[in-house]
Amino acid sequence: MRTLVAIILAALMLSTGNPTRVWAGVPPYPAGFKTETIATNGTKLFVRIGGQGPAVVLLHGYGETGDMWAPLAARLARDHTVIAPDLRGMGLSDHPTGGYDKKTQGRDISGLLDVLNVGKVDLVTHDIGNMVGFAFAEEQPDRVKKFVLMDAPVPGVGPWEEILKNPLLWHFRFGGPDMERLVQGRERIYLDRFWNEFSADPKNFDEASREHYAELYALPGPCTPASSSSTPSTRTPSTTRRS
Repeated sequence: MRTLVAIILAALMLSTGNPTRVWAGVPPYPAGFKTETIATNGTKLFVRIGGQGPAVVLLHGYGETGDMWAPLAARLARDHTVIAPDLRGMGLSDHPTGGYDKKTQGRDISGLLDVLNVGKVDLVTHDIGNMVGFAFAEEQPDRVKKFVLMDAPVPGVGPWEEILKNPLLWHFRFGGPDMERLVQGRERIYLDRFWNEFSADPKNFDEASREHYAELYALPGPCTPASSSSTPSTRTPSTTRRS
């Protein structure tokens, strides 16, 4: 565990150059990575796969996509098979009308691994990805060798009700039929609030990154990537290891 955490910290430092500076724009994944759109659990997930060795799954947080992991993926791919999906409804994954509870999203990851014929994994998660990863690990504990959670609480663990009542976290209970209509066309305004008020220093999240993620969050529905280092393919779930 200490080795995995050290690699994560080193990669984060590498991506920033120093603790007060992040990369300019969103860096690409290494050329050896491929992308696929994989059918799992009633949806399709866009996933980046690269490297060789024991599998590690990287689950992104709110306001971003699997693109956030590029610097870490480059380091881990030296001795790991890196799997970095966009979560259901985010980025280039499908945007179904339902299934956004974390138990269902955890099963999305389980099904994804089934398709890839991957058994046990190390799990590295950030923000909302923590919650998806926790649900996956809770249902399939024998499948998770190591688990690193960063920067967010997990529902049901600790003073969750008090967290929900915090006015700074109003978006956790932002729901109803009009929530998407209120944000539509204003995705950048909506996301800027989180990047500005929840980051240690808003200047560390550069303009190119903000534009990149706001554009992805504005996508209206299921989509496929316009371009990538490899041509995406679509695979359907295996029936041999389905849980």
